[in-house]
Amino acid sequence: MKTLVVVLGPTGVGKTELCLQIAEHYGIPIINADSRQIFAELPIGTAAPTLEQQRRVFHYFVGNHHIQDYYSASMYEQDTMILLEKLFQKSDIALLTGGSMMYIDAVCKGIDDIPTVDEETRATMKRRLEEEGLEALVEELKEVDPEHWKVVDRKNPRRVVHALEICSMTGKTYTSFRKNKIKKRPFNIIKIGLNRDREELYNRINQRVLDMIGNGLEAEARKVFPLKGLNSLNTVGYKEMFSYFESKIDKAEAIRQIQSNSRRYMRKQLTWFKHDEEIQWFHPDNIKEIINYLDTTLQITNK
Repeated sequence: MKTLVVVLGPTGVGKTELCLQIAEHYGIPIINADSRQIFAELPIGTAAPTLEQQRRVFHYFVGNHHIQDYYSASMYEQDTMILLEKLFQKSDIALLTGGSMMYIDAVCKGIDDIPTVDEETRATMKRRLEEEGLEALVEELKEVDPEHWKVVDRKNPRRVVHALEICSMTGKTYTSFRKNKIKKRPFNIIKIGLNRDREELYNRINQRVLDMIGNGLEAEARKVFPLKGLNSLNTVGYKEMFSYFESKIDKAEAIRQIQSNSRRYMRKQLTWFKHDEEIQWFHPDNIKEIINYLDTTLQITNK
């Protein structure tokens, strides 16, 4: 039976080195499941695998899109399922890793077949967000789809705008497309979760932000600053640098906010993952233990 190994965990926990060693152990490539590492213009701020790491093990879905491209979890599901079909012709094992919760769930459980938003509707809603503000759009969503309004993150413009785009384009509620039905996959799934003590994670995240600054995050952010309204740039690391460029905060405060918002995102990731009882949790430094667990589990699965 074919098996997909999924290595997941919060930002800064240390997924990269573990996955490189797992991939080398089984002689397989790595499938990226980070929704921002797919953008070629953002390698530093998204902590994408370095060129050296990509030479060490081939990675799929790293830097294969541009920030102007529209891409969704549904599209990622389709692309990954097509890729897995090809990879499973060569090996009984495939490896997927990342911290983007919706991308991982899209592959493991499937995602609702929500229509792709056309360019005209997307441009209209983008303009309305800029002119009317998020609060007005949240109120509109409450009127046209009160059920989704109750559960959506009302502080996340991307989520609110996307729901309104679907409502506007189809004349139906966003809720009507959300079936939340788990799809049956033609392969086994083993989920490896990585975690550390909270203080250790905080320190790693804080240092990683400083490393990003040292590696050129400011210059990277300045290159994309003219396109700051894109959804792809509505992410930690870039929003704060944009505020610095606009003289709303100084550089030291931008760095502090990136660290704080990264820690907040880490907690959000862990809350999401903790609801999944299929995840087997490990400390990321216990690489031999994890590989032994995979070897044993795969032997049992394949009997």
